[in-house]
Amino acid sequence: MTDSRDRDDEDSSGIPRRTAARTAKLASLPLGIAGRAVGGWGRRLAGQSAEEVNATLSARAAEQLFEVLGALKGGAMKFGQALSVFEAAVPDELAAPYRDALTRLQTAAPPMSARQTHRVLAEQLGRGWRNRFHEFDDEPTAAASIGQVHRAVWHDGREVAVKVQYPGADVALRSDLRQLQRFSRLFQALIPGAEVKPLLAELAARMDEELDYRGEAENQRRFAKAFEGDERVHIPRVVASAPKTLVTEWLSGTPLAKIIAGGDRATRNSVGAMLAEFHYSSPVRAGLLHSDPHPGNFLLLDDGRLGVIDFGAVARLPHGIPRHLGEMTRLALDGRSAELMQLLRANGFVRTDSDLRAEDVLAYLAPFTEPLATETFHFTRKWMQRQAMRVGDSRGQDFQVGRSLNLPPEYLMIHRVTAGSTGILCQLDAEIPARAIVERWQPGFAD
Repeated sequence: MTDSRDRDDEDSSGIPRRTAARTAKLASLPLGIAGRAVGGWGRRLAGQSAEEVNATLSARAAEQLFEVLGALKGGAMKFGQALSVFEAAVPDELAAPYRDALTRLQTAAPPMSARQTHRVLAEQLGRGWRNRFHEFDDEPTAAASIGQVHRAVWHDGREVAVKVQYPGADVALRSDLRQLQRFSRLFQALIPGAEVKPLLAELAARMDEELDYRGEAENQRRFAKAFEGDERVHIPRVVASAPKTLVTEWLSGTPLAKIIAGGDRATRNSVGAMLAEFHYSSPVRAGLLHSDPHPGNFLLLDDGRLGVIDFGAVARLPHGIPRHLGEMTRLALDGRSAELMQLLRANGFVRTDSDLRAEDVLAYLAPFTEPLATETFHFTRKWMQRQAMRVGDSRGQDFQVGRSLNLPPEYLMIHRVTAGSTGILCQLDAEIPARAIVERWQPGFAD
């Protein structure tokens, strides 16, 4: 029989913390998908086409996958949010269930109780925490992977967002990531274009940073200072911080998910251009790269600027994006295969035992530079799907080339964030002046 204290603890915190319970939920994923596959064979024998069966299986697998990830919060939900930017790579005929489930993951999860929220605030801000607020809304406005957000009014009259971490988030995060790594092949098959193993390893490596909101507060202060007065990007200021509570200025605007779902052409293009400029300019301006690029972390403000939130995950780039990346991109764009190969080898991107040909490497990399070949580029789901299929087809030349290339550890985060930002641009269906943005902010590309 379950102890009543365990039930109360889970109900009040809003996060299933016991390892056995979380493991059982995650373990249900491969079992459920395997069971549906067996059922699918039965329907094939009964006369349904392979396409109909596969579409049905994918729809149900996606629904189960992200329902479990969202309900568990912790590392499970954080992993699901990170996957959400790769939705654009899923073929159109299978994309609807992924799109709906992933969108839900970006901003919502079951909240913890008001009683537990008050307990955390008292622990983090002191017993008199209520005196620091003029108003505090007990109903959270958003509940995400390791914490939930409440709207409040600070004692000086400023509207603020109060992020409160779930008790037990650290235990849940560690447990989830261990379990998810066991199922990485399953997720890789469901989400083409996502590099699942490196993504999980990165989430595990940065776990302690994200659990301490004081580090996030310092990151956000640096971003806010770097973009202070910017006409296109706005970062809310930090008001107060503690290890498990963060108070920042409140942002009101239209979530990016809503623009993706129904924004007009001009809005999509404007938001896409601001997003790209934020991505490429941040390392130069702040010495940091915002490393959690999913639509739930961006809003279109009423004044037309792009609002950015959640700075728990960042890459520290005190010297900006490495110059070599700009040089490699330019060489690939110009078709200079021999020089490109020499630079790749010199910087550890080609394995020492590899016998790759320069022309094959160019053929693999050149399509990724298409957005920079013209004055403007239209980022579409079709384009991203082609790239995912091209590099993911185990029978093709590009797949073999990709397996022979090496991504040095210091470039992993930059690569993942760039891929994630590109995924959002494709979801937006945005046409933007990508070349001009890269020329301005990426060292080594134009000079």
